[in-house]
Amino acid sequence: MSDLLVFDPPRRGKPPRHLADLDVDERREAVAALGLPPYRADQLSRHYFGALRRRPEQMTDLPADVRDALAAGLLPALVDAERTLDCDGGATRKTVWKLYDGARVESVLMRYPDRTTVCVSSQAGCGMACPFCATGQAGLTRNLSAAEIVEQVVAAATDAASGALGDGPTRLANVVFMGMGEPLANYNAVIGAVRRIVDPAPAGLGIAQRHVTVSTVGLVPAIDRLAGEGLQVTLAVSLHAPDDELRDTLVPVNTRWKVAEVLDAAWRYAAVTGRRVSVEYALIRAVNDQADRAHALGALLRGKLAHVNLIPLNPTTGSPWTASDPRDERRFTRILRSYGVSTTVRDTRGREIDAACGQLATRAEISTNLGE
Repeated sequence: MSDLLVFDPPRRGKPPRHLADLDVDERREAVAALGLPPYRADQLSRHYFGALRRRPEQMTDLPADVRDALAAGLLPALVDAERTLDCDGGATRKTVWKLYDGARVESVLMRYPDRTTVCVSSQAGCGMACPFCATGQAGLTRNLSAAEIVEQVVAAATDAASGALGDGPTRLANVVFMGMGEPLANYNAVIGAVRRIVDPAPAGLGIAQRHVTVSTVGLVPAIDRLAGEGLQVTLAVSLHAPDDELRDTLVPVNTRWKVAEVLDAAWRYAAVTGRRVSVEYALIRAVNDQADRAHALGALLRGKLAHVNLIPLNPTTGSPWTASDPRDERRFTRILRSYGVSTTVRDTRGREIDAACGQLATRAEISTNLGE
């Protein structure tokens, strides 16, 4: 297996063990180790995953001393909302989470007319070094644990159910791993988190597998490994260029796995799962939005089980990269559709709250380092 898949950044200590790190059997063993009957693990799981209760005082069907023991042993505080910003009339909420060791990550909760989606982080920072990405510019701090990922989802589900997004309560229906980090470079934790997200309550949150999307810049061995997990999650490939010459610059991991290798792995995933692959393409002005590149991408994807998600680039402070002109965006879309390729342009959310992944967290890190 590639070194990229086993790379782990320097540790700043391991996050405390949490209920969401464990499967059902492991939870029962952990509860038994606390000197409590194993069935208490099932009760705790029903509170956390089924009812979204995280505070012991909410678990009134448990004796007080049992609540305290379970909370101390299996519900440690892993993430703390350091800053939350709302926009789009309250339909978009971005949160900067401070982790137990001071690292920061972000999640974005978005309410649409037909669905509510949360975009979560899988790493603090990112080691893929894509030059147009705020997270890539910040570098990699560390991998998140499965529970640190799940806690972002539970918080989002709680906010949605409470009506925090406006227009009354709603149910979290979609989870996308498109926040900070390269999910498949933190493979084991991400798969553990996915299973907690999709397993039915009380084992997990019970979100439909087909409503979970895992993105990657193209770690080919990990894509093949994901295809063998027996999951029906959507694979999203962050392509951003149809040719190796440009993609080597925009997505440096392309120097290891070329466009053809990445797409071949994506088609293998589609063949195994029957799931349409989402091809993510950030449109960057005068860089990758030319008509010839649209034709090249259309030729690559014609007849394949794929959908292109065109993303108007959200510029980051100090970066020379900016979004395509709307006319070029429309031309790119028309060309792709002329090849019979299903194509949409991502709804732009949260520009006024630094919606590009990593912007707020990086700003918070800088402020902390400066003592502000």
